[in-house]
Amino acid sequence: MSDTDPGILLREVARLYTRAQRVTADCCRTTNTQCHILTELGRTGAQPMVELGQRLCLEKSWISRAVDTLVAEGLVAKKANPDDARSWIVTLTAAGRRRVQQLNETLDAHATQLLLSLSDAERAQVTRSLQVVLDALRIDAGIEQCCQPVATKPACATNC
Repeated sequence: MSDTDPGILLREVARLYTRAQRVTADCCRTTNTQCHILTELGRTGAQPMVELGQRLCLEKSWISRAVDTLVAEGLVAKKANPDDARSWIVTLTAAGRRRVQQLNETLDAHATQLLLSLSDAERAQVTRSLQVVLDALRIDAGIEQCCQPVATKPACATNC
């Protein structure tokens, strides 16, 4: 395999970009897990905590700890799920919505800064290419397998 192999390129881009975004999000006093939770709630609205964990491919204990920390910081609220007494609905507070806006602005500014070194034509090409990859990921039937219970996971999807 070479460094022009699409799989290697995608993994390396994802790894480096995720690392850079993690450092950038840290500037907003938000851990990686908290950032994922806040931005997912900002994108989709209130959700049962179990569904939130499934969407983010995070173990129940990780979600519980992170949500409890966010509740203590006043960024999210938990309320009993009226449809299932054993679960909680998680929603952003006003402070959480402000933090999500701050995170999005900070992460967007980082992405913009990253692409500034490219010419206008290269930026347009990268944007088109990213849209094609995003569309492919959204229709990838295997993408949800990662979030299945361990017993039903295929051997190659052991880590989210």
